[in-house]
Parts: sequence; C-alpha cells; structure tokens
Amino acid sequence: MSDRDIKIAPSILASDFSRLGEEVCRVVEAGADLIHFDVMDGHFVPNITMGPQLINSIKQYTDCPFDVHFMISHPQNFIDEFADAGADFITFHIEIEDSVEDAIDMVKAREVGVGIAIRPKTPISTLFPYLADLDLVLPMSVEPGFGGQKFIMATLDKIEILRKKISELGCGTLIEVDGGVNSHTAPLVVDRGATVLVAGTAIFNSENPRDAIRVLRGEELNTKRDNNWDV
Repeated sequence: MSDRDIKIAPSILASDFSRLGEEVCRVVEAGADLIHFDVMDGHFVPNITMGPQLINSIKQYTDCPFDVHFMISHPQNFIDEFADAGADFITFHIEIEDSVEDAIDMVKAREVGVGIAIRPKTPISTLFPYLADLDLVLPMSVEPGFGGQKFIMATLDKIEILRKKISELGCGTLIEVDGGVNSHTAPLVVDRGATVLVAGTAIFNSENPRDAIRVLRGEELNTKRDNNWDV
C-alpha cells in the first residue's frame, strides 16, 4: 500500500435514507474525509437521486467536505444550486451535453473544487487537455448510475496513465476512484496512483465503519478479529 495520504469518501447512496443525518455522523466519526453524493438526473443515467435540498439539510450535521458527483447531462443548470447548498467539490462527466470548458469555469467561479469524471468506455486521453485546470479527476471503475457493481479491472491502467500525465504536467490534480472499491481493490488502485476512494456498501453496511475505513486506507488493525463486513 502506498504511503500517500489516502482520503476515504463514503457514498451516501448506500446509506439508510430514513436516518440520513445519523448515518453521515456515524461515518464521519469513523474517520471519513469526505462525504460523497451521487446526483443523477434520469437522463444521463436512468436513475434519479438527490437534489440540492438534501445536501443542504445534511450540512447542519457535519463540517466534513461534500464531494458531489454529477451524473447529469446539463451540469450548468445545477452548479449554482449545489454550490449554494454546500458542495465543496463538484465533479461532472466529460460526456455532458454542455461545454466542458464553460462548466469548469462556472464551478471555479463559485470557488468550489472542480472535477471531471469519465465513463469506462470513454478514452482516457480525452481528459488530458483539462487536467491542469482540475482539482480532481474521476475515472469510473463501473458504469455510472447503479451501486453494487463489480470493479472493472481495466481502470487500473487508466489510473496509472493519469498519474503519469499529472506528474508530467506538475499539477496537483487528485485521482478519485468510484465503483467496486473494497478491501481487495483498494490496494490495487492506490498502488496505481489513486488518492481518493469512494466506497458505499463497504462502509455503510459494515458493523464497524471505523475498521472498514482503516482497511480501505491500508492501515493495520490493532486486533485480529473475524471481520464479517462486505469489504
């Protein structure tokens, strides 16, 4: 496992929505570095999920940064609303129907961290022209839109390519991975250069979220036990 500072971002899509505030507090107390929100519009992906009102309602429970992942066709229609609601990072897809350059500028104008995500089948090289302008890049390791999918192993090569390109450019762009991240895949993506790991069921379905987060970071647990969580 790398000695880089690995950030863990639990995805609330896997949480119990009937007690969302409590769920967020639970993972923050367990050591989460960010809270990840998957925002879907029913057009870019088939599902519809959360809006800015939900994010705003959770802000009262924590100061933990909010990492918002747009899976929507027209992000420019929503950037201001989510920035007002409390988003600290806004990541949209390179496959959007809006202008990528204009969307980057709009997020930056709100003094919010800006990221670009990419579907598994989109060539990784399409990200290269934007890397120096981004705070975060997200090569999806599953098809966007549904939780609980199996990690796509070809993502590992994409992470390594991105890490090398970012190093060549001398920029500090973070590499985030979202989809199928668990105790088996986390060491693989970190070794290739990822520094932000998004995980849903691996954390929220765990009986001990603190240990689940530590396992994802590659930390040694203090005691050996029979771990029954799905990580």
